[in-house]
Amino acid sequence: MRLILDVMCGGLDSYLRMCNHDTVYAGDRGLEADDDLLAVARDERRTIVTRDVDLASRADEPILLESRDVEAQLAALDAAGVDLTLAAEPEFCGRCNGPLGAVDPTESTPDYAPDPAAVETWRCRDCGQYFWRGSHWERVEKTLSRIRTRGGESTDES
Repeated sequence: MRLILDVMCGGLDSYLRMCNHDTVYAGDRGLEADDDLLAVARDERRTIVTRDVDLASRADEPILLESRDVEAQLAALDAAGVDLTLAAEPEFCGRCNGPLGAVDPTESTPDYAPDPAAVETWRCRDCGQYFWRGSHWERVEKTLSRIRTRGGESTDES
């Protein structure tokens, strides 16, 4: 999906990008005015995700969220049909939404990143940030798994 999050939904961006949704955060682009956000959504064919009832009423097929809590917002996105499955091959940078490219196993990486010969690693082609499936990935997977379990038939296990 191609999404644009208003400034009230900024906690969702990395989750959605990790699920391979092309996700723009309005704050990253300095989009504070509703008219500007609506124009970008229209021009880039993005679905607006917002907590703003007035903004949602002016948008084409928005996803209106009620809660301020990120996990509740993710549950509402799941209920709205947004696929919250972590990507096998991530395509979007969790920081800037730029395209990710696989790091060659023979390449060196900064001290904070693992050795790409030992751990599959990606680098953002726009901002240069490195990504890999580490503890953050595992925490996000647990969160998304809880949400999918609650949204489905079985709710007795978390």
